[in-house]
Amino acid sequence: QVQLVESGGGLVQAGGSLRLSCAASGSIFSTNTVAWFRQAPGKEREFVAATSTSGSRTYYADSVKGRVTISRDNAKNTVYLQMNSLKPEDTAVYYCAAARFFAKDVGIYNYWGQGTQVTVSS
Repeated sequence: QVQLVESGGGLVQAGGSLRLSCAASGSIFSTNTVAWFRQAPGKEREFVAATSTSGSRTYYADSVKGRVTISRDNAKNTVYLQMNSLKPEDTAVYYCAAARFFAKDVGIYNYWGQGTQVTVSS
């Protein structure tokens, strides 16, 4: 069993930065791919970024590539999402999720956090 808790969301002006954290409990965290998804009002939940179990491989959505960096510290059971050059269209609830294998498909992920709100003002 893996429990995930996100933090670090907030209100930021366009062009600003935020770092989200996903803290996990559970012994199998280090054997799971961890991803970030986001969901804006009235839209479907979409993939943002993911990191492999060791952190050696990372994956990004085209919409955030070059502005976002995902990293993990397995010793701390934590995954981070550093977001720079934020845009109003990045406004959404951001969720971290864990799964045995990488995919961009929401349905693959077994474990989800409660989400953290990111609001980018223009």
